[in-house]
Amino acid sequence: MNKLLLEKIQTPKELRELPEYQLPKLAHELRHFLIETLSRTGGHFASNLGVVELTIALHYVFNTPFDRLVWDVGHQSYPHKILTERRDAMSTLRQTGGIAGFPKRTESFYDTFGVGHSSTSISAALGMAIANKQLGLNRKVVAIIGDGAMTAGMAFEAMNHACDLDVNLLVILNDNDMSISPNVGGLSNYLAKVLSSPFYTSVRQGSKQILRRMPTVRELARRTEEHIKGLVVPGTLFEELGFNYIGPIDGHDLPILLSTLRNMKALEGPQFLHVNTQKGKGFQSAEDNPCTYHGVTAFDPKTGKMVAKSTKAPTYTQIFSDWLCDMAALDKRLIGITPAMREGSGLVDFAKKFPERYFDVGIAEQHSVTFAAGLACEGLKPVVAIYSTFLQRAYDQLIHDVALQNLPVLFAIDRAGLVGPDGPTHSGSFDLAYLRCIPNMCIMVPADENECRQMLTTGFQQDGPCAVRYPRGCGVGVLVNPKLTSLPIGKAELRREGQTVALLVFGTLLKAALEAAEQLDATVVNMRYVKPLDVEMILQMAKQHDLLVTIEENVIMGGAGSAINECLQAHADSTRVLNLGLPDRFIEHGDTATLLKRCGLDAEGIVEAVTKITVQ
Repeated sequence: MNKLLLEKIQTPKELRELPEYQLPKLAHELRHFLIETLSRTGGHFASNLGVVELTIALHYVFNTPFDRLVWDVGHQSYPHKILTERRDAMSTLRQTGGIAGFPKRTESFYDTFGVGHSSTSISAALGMAIANKQLGLNRKVVAIIGDGAMTAGMAFEAMNHACDLDVNLLVILNDNDMSISPNVGGLSNYLAKVLSSPFYTSVRQGSKQILRRMPTVRELARRTEEHIKGLVVPGTLFEELGFNYIGPIDGHDLPILLSTLRNMKALEGPQFLHVNTQKGKGFQSAEDNPCTYHGVTAFDPKTGKMVAKSTKAPTYTQIFSDWLCDMAALDKRLIGITPAMREGSGLVDFAKKFPERYFDVGIAEQHSVTFAAGLACEGLKPVVAIYSTFLQRAYDQLIHDVALQNLPVLFAIDRAGLVGPDGPTHSGSFDLAYLRCIPNMCIMVPADENECRQMLTTGFQQDGPCAVRYPRGCGVGVLVNPKLTSLPIGKAELRREGQTVALLVFGTLLKAALEAAEQLDATVVNMRYVKPLDVEMILQMAKQHDLLVTIEENVIMGGAGSAINECLQAHADSTRVLNLGLPDRFIEHGDTATLLKRCGLDAEGIVEAVTKITVQ
């Protein structure tokens, strides 16, 4: 039996030694390998199936790793990893100690830029292109960005900057969703080949030189060229930004990709290639429903059916989804906003039931927050559903446009704390620290799913900005009250009375703290609020105990524990305090429970830390 082509290739150099006619076969094998591998490990699925041919073509035409490929977000980087010495490691994808789900500079020198958040590729690639020019290196730089990531202002800021620079840069738009181009066919492919050819480029540049002294005719020629191109390709916008636009071309047609990339590799200045691909290409279930198959758990590669998780408890995202619909039915002022995370943040049902009050602003976190501020100014009650790690991108808007004006915007902050397989780019490790220093902010941390629903109601009823932060994954399984009840502002809850040691817990680590308290005979307080703190409860616990232990799934520096320290210091209280939380380092990807254990935030770790300090 002949050895598979894919098994013969470990590096792009070996790929480039293949004859071109064998590349379609390689693409078929690579796609099959992806399906088989991800059916066991899970991970980002549909987007990776869509870029198989494009990835092969890029590594075949460009001299990687000397030439730089910069992937945006990295949801589509698995074929790149497979072709760059990591095929055998794909079985460890996103697992503890395994390879990351995104490009990572410390993992491979083929990963030229670490990513995870969207719309950074063009800025980074432009920086690399300028650096190469100043260093006198004749290397090519390519940014590959998806149509979703192109909705973010940062991408256009980078393109606007690039047009003012004499630099060689290729931007590839991987268009797999937006209706910004006509259907790809023979005419589009033919035009791309012609527009990228040396002949067309030389004629166009020569014509501009000849017509330079004839402003009226030159202007007419320029407009005619733009209008003709605008009729057959949607390139006018990118041309106006200073890029030479080519496309759209079929992103699954390897001969077209190879010839176009070769042509564009030889062109000078900022270049823009528009490529159409299909999410989920080669796997029917993913082709039919790319949103569902964007990120998958383990699944049956024959049927596409994903393995159901063995839990009866709802996720916190589902708790938010149910609450949002219930509250919207009660209060017509409620507006739901998401920056391109409808499924992830749990707004699917809300969008169906209240379409006129649902706004997906695209990958534009800054806009989402200021947009909400504008709504609040006019008496509406906006709810911004956003991941903790993405809210970081709108920090100035949070301070300047919402908090400074004390506007009633509710932030439903999902993915707080560690997020397991997605790793440090997506972990919500910093929100308590970066939120609590902002005046006018009310910050709530539910310990379970019922408390999450209550806190969302409480925050919605306030006249100023409020944040409710909750983790990824399922709740602890408590009964959820269907009523929209609220909690008293700034009041903690005493959950267990013990001796000597008091555990002050912020959020869902309460369950682990209660288990630890049984061994320590410790008091346990569910703090509920990071801001405002229940000062009375804190001082009472300090008076009755020798040691206070703060516990949070957030960085220790500047977090909720720091707030307790500041409170005690302000009241001249010298009670000993032990702060437990995430350490001062980025926590790598892996199983969430394992990662929490490594950080000492499981019951065993809490007992060990307290025992160590009490015996000193």
